Amino acid sequence: MVCRVVVDKESYPYLEKRGKVARLYEYQGKSLLQKHGITIPSGKVAESVAEVRQIVAQLGVPVVMKIQVWATGRAELGGIQFADSLQEAAQKAERLFGMQVKNFVVNKLLVEERLAIENEFYAGIIIDDTLGQPVILFSSVGGTGIEDIARRYPDKVAKWPIDVLEGLRDYQARNLVRRTGIGGKLQMRLADVLVKLWEVVRTYEARAAEINPLVVTKDGKVCAADCRITIDDYAVFRHPELDIEIAREFDRPPTKLDKIAYNVEKNDYRGTFYFIQLEDGFKKGEGYIGFHGAGGGGSMMSMDAVTRQGFKIANFTDTSGNPPASKVYRAAKIILAQRNIDAYFGSGSGVASQEQFHSARGLVKAFREENLSIPAVIRLGGNQEDLAVEILTQYTRDLPAPVEGYKKDDSADFCAQRLRQLVDEYRPSESLKPSPQRPAPKQPYSFKTLTGTVIFDHARCVVCESKICIQACSPKILKLEDDKPILAISEDDAQKGKCTECLACELECEFHGNKGVYVDLPIPGLKEYLQERETSQTR
Repeated sequence: MVCRVVVDKESYPYLEKRGKVARLYEYQGKSLLQKHGITIPSGKVAESVAEVRQIVAQLGVPVVMKIQVWATGRAELGGIQFADSLQEAAQKAERLFGMQVKNFVVNKLLVEERLAIENEFYAGIIIDDTLGQPVILFSSVGGTGIEDIARRYPDKVAKWPIDVLEGLRDYQARNLVRRTGIGGKLQMRLADVLVKLWEVVRTYEARAAEINPLVVTKDGKVCAADCRITIDDYAVFRHPELDIEIAREFDRPPTKLDKIAYNVEKNDYRGTFYFIQLEDGFKKGEGYIGFHGAGGGGSMMSMDAVTRQGFKIANFTDTSGNPPASKVYRAAKIILAQRNIDAYFGSGSGVASQEQFHSARGLVKAFREENLSIPAVIRLGGNQEDLAVEILTQYTRDLPAPVEGYKKDDSADFCAQRLRQLVDEYRPSESLKPSPQRPAPKQPYSFKTLTGTVIFDHARCVVCESKICIQACSPKILKLEDDKPILAISEDDAQKGKCTECLACELECEFHGNKGVYVDLPIPGLKEYLQERETSQTR
């Protein structure tokens, strides 16, 4: 069961965290520290009790076992356990595996040597959005949160803004440590860790990197006993070595749909597509809807509006920043992959500067391919809203379920009321079937786009009277040759983005031409996801 999020004005955690960081597990963060010369405890990750036994046998006792989940306060939750024997380690590991911690189920343990600690410190580098630069903090007191340390021991905390062009110099790190009352050789050793921590931040484009506690052991080692590192989500694609599956900071493991959606966003820089599944496992008729917003503030207002009508929200989606029609199409297809939703509601700020006809075309293509069988209300307020609503309503009239489009002057509350009425009145036919697959073109002509393929059937094109695709193509990348549409630019230019994937050629040809062009926009993993869901439901 996916985490249920209560929608109200006080709680939108998925809006606040979206688009910022990818969080690493402790063992991943420590691996980066070690690569840059920072000492970490000896240890390994275990995924079973048998592996725990093997690791403990190699390390010797005593050991510490830590659950690997994205949650703070693991010790208070019982997620950090010490063991003085192999048998004790195995027994405690048995209890830790499968443990429910908030919305996570524990399936990994970090098994490490237990350190004999003499002193604890705190070291961290955090991107300060107000200053617009990294800030390094050091405290001669560690082990608890830096906010608590700063409140209780303000004289034990020092910070320094880092010039990103110059980096952190040795003397700056030493001065920082000195300001907390530490001198001598220890000052130099701790300063060395700070400089290396900056190297980690710079190398992996981290938004935050904290070692807490940074300890000195009884035998004199300076060691990172625990760490927390988050990577800027816009930098993740530059660091495949981090093996980050999804660049989001969730309060639960990502679902399969979350991952599918993230890959769409990751592979297309144009505009924003954010998707998070809020609920799963619900049944038809329970009042869950697919939510499709545009912009954070307008989306929150719109979610409030639909929940006031008694609906529950299955997902949060945001397509903003002027995304192409192809990206909106993929968003809609992923939302509709939640087969048991009772309706589709799209609404954003109502004053968006992005051209709304792109959103309309993306929605129409998705709705037509799915042969939409649930009511949909879409508020397309913003630039070119008249054309957008015309496209949406005109090209969905023949679908089984009603689709209504509205503009910025129609409030989110009014649109939510319309959705409520449509859902209450709609009676789906039991004989509904998906839209039939397009026949293979007899005379295919195709070219690659940034994320898909445009496919013409010249056998249809040559007898088409309107040649509407040429007129509909606003980037003017098509021309007629021997009465057939072909590229007016190079295939390389089309693939690099000169074809904007506006979908106008396909939709206009569908209704005003000879159905001779199709834009193929694959969504990796979605077909397999739907097949898997269908198989599980028929068992």
